[in-house]
Order: sequence, then structure tokens, then C-alpha cells
Amino acid sequence: MRNIISNQKKERDMLLARPYITRQTKYDEQSLLSSKQIKLITGPRRSGKSTQALMLLKNRNFAYLNFDDGKLLNAWDEDLVTETLLQVYPGFEFLMLDEIQNLEGWDLWVSKLYRQGINMVITGSNAKLLSSEMATLLTGRYLQIEMLPFSLKEFCEWKNSADTAVINDYLHNGGYPETLQSRELTQGYLSTLFDSTIWKDITQRHKVRNVEDLNNLAMYLLSNFSNPLSVNELAEAIGMSSVTTTKKFMGYLHEPYLFYYLPRYNNKLKLMNKAPQKTYVIDNGFVTAKAFMVSENLGRLLENQVFIELLRRGYSTETTLFYYRSRNDKETDFVTRKGSHVDSLIQVCYDLSNERAMKREIDSIVECAGELNCQNLVIVTMNEERTIECNGHQIKVVPIQKF
Repeated sequence: MRNIISNQKKERDMLLARPYITRQTKYDEQSLLSSKQIKLITGPRRSGKSTQALMLLKNRNFAYLNFDDGKLLNAWDEDLVTETLLQVYPGFEFLMLDEIQNLEGWDLWVSKLYRQGINMVITGSNAKLLSSEMATLLTGRYLQIEMLPFSLKEFCEWKNSADTAVINDYLHNGGYPETLQSRELTQGYLSTLFDSTIWKDITQRHKVRNVEDLNNLAMYLLSNFSNPLSVNELAEAIGMSSVTTTKKFMGYLHEPYLFYYLPRYNNKLKLMNKAPQKTYVIDNGFVTAKAFMVSENLGRLLENQVFIELLRRGYSTETTLFYYRSRNDKETDFVTRKGSHVDSLIQVCYDLSNERAMKREIDSIVECAGELNCQNLVIVTMNEERTIECNGHQIKVVPIQKF
């Protein structure tokens, strides 16, 4: 055990010595570290969680355990690990636990450490597993910090440019940190990451026997991103054995932050649950790398990008973020809520220069605004900026880099 933890210490020190790009977060570093609450950093694999945790603890005396290490998992002995940590990291102030969800029964162990007064920073890549188990045992004892791939703003700052070529690059290739410096390798890297996430975080964890159906569902969702789909339609389209299995597999695909499902807004919860949901993917690069596309759809790529930006701002697909379809079947891409009232309607249109496209988008958002009694209306475009007045409504047209 001492060899395993000592080798991980060398790995930790090597990672700390590398240069990193500072990520944007709403939390103050000093306030986080001074809090005794567990700092839980969640998000998809390879999105920068471990780096964020390391940067948070840099220049501090902290112990480190990486649970993506099979040797550690195979040799796991709770008492021996605790004893060895004190030998390898004498007098440590903080404990960093990386990819904790790989350890069976991790929640009970973490709860015990918390009661002992150990100040922890934890990373993990499984939304349901982490949130449900943390909520069960550690309600009110942790702060959740979500790390997603680089935002457009972070990408432009890294490139030191916000010109059209840079924005187009991000629109197609996304913002996974390890792809930024080698864009020519992006598609191969993301294709492998997508496949390994399905295998490691879903197939192995849930002991999925029908891997072919799971893969077919993932590829269908990826190729039909930002389109409304019902579970029944999905099951029929790809020949799944049952609607129940389809729904279960959709949940599995959400857990490691691959896909999100956006409900249609309705004041009646029962009707909202029955309506088709729109599917989004965590990074546009996965679409370019893996999806079967007959033609490039810039509008859908832009819409997916806006969706992920809304997630970064703290909106939740279960409580504060929806899409809407009017009584006349006019659709608004995003509805945001604050408290019990609708706060804004957001429409996405890559190019408003076409008069028919502009009329369609304006008619849709105005009709939905009337039904939802909302005056905060926005249309996000690739590069246009202006204000449109229509039927007593003022619509802000905003380019994606300013949104």
C-alpha cells in the first residue's frame, strides 16, 4: 500500500508542476478551503475536475488518492490506507479523492472521514451516483462545484481572439481541455473518450448485457441532438426491446454527463412528463467526432452550445430550464424560470438574414411570450446584433460571443 500511495504522490507532484489555464468559477478559493464542508467537484470525464481540485489545493499540504488506479482499488483496506496516508503525507491539512465513484462503498468511508474532521476535496464523473449518495449520507455537509468543458469565453481567452474562425472552431470542435492545443487530433480523442465513457461508466458499472442496444441508442441521440424525441419514438426507431429499457438506458447515458434531456414547459406536471424531451450533448465536439450527419446543421450546433452555456449559469433541466411549444405549435428553444415565474425566452437562429427565417423565429417567440406572459426575449445568432420591435414586444438579437 505504501508503494501505491507513494507512486500516486509522485503522480500528484508531476501534475502540480504542469502549467494550467485558470478556469472560471463562481466560488472564492479562500472561502472554499476555509469551509469544513466537503468540496465535491463533478462533471464529465476529462473536463478538468482533477486539475481544478489540484489548483485549488496548490501550495497547501494535502494528501492525494486517485481511484482511477486499479492497484489501489484491488488492494483496498480502509484502515491501512488511512495509516499509510499519515506516513506519506505527515500532518496533511486536506485530502483530495479523485474519481471517488470507482470505490465501492465510498460514501460510508467519506462520511466517517467527515466526522473525523478531515477537510476533503472530492472529484467524480457520475451525476446520479454522487448526488443521490451524497444527499443520503451528507445532506448539508457538502458544496457541489460543476466543471464542464471550456466555455466559448474561456476558449476565446485562451486563443486571445474572438474572431469568426475561432468561434467556428469552438462551434464544431467544442472545449475539452486536452483538445485545445492539438485540434487536428480532436475527433480521434473525442471518439475514444465517448466510447470509453459508455464502456467504463455505464456498461461495466451497470453490468449492461445488451451493449449493442445501448450503443445504438447513444448514436441515435447523438445524431438527433436538439430534436424533441419521446421514449416511445426512440424505442421504435432503433428497435429496442421495451420502452422501459429505453428509458433506463437514457438515464444511464445522462449519469456520466454525456446527454441531457430538456422537458417541454407546462404548468401541469403530468402533461410535462408525457411530452417529448429535447436531447442535448455535453460538447459539440462529440457530434463532429461521432454523429451520423447527412449535412452540417449549424443551427443545431449553435443551439446545443447555448444549452450548455445555460447549464454553466446554473439552470437545471428539472426545475428552471425548459423548451416550450405554443397552442399553435410554435416553438421557443429555451424557457428559463426564477422562482415560480418565467424569466426569459431564448430562441436560437444561426442566421437571421433570410426574411422567412427571421419571420418564423420572431412569430414563434412572440406567440410563446404572449402565452407565458414574458417580456424578456432574446434571439441568439452567430454574429448579428440589434433590437427588434414586434407587437409590443422588444426582442434583443445577440451574437453568441456576447451571449
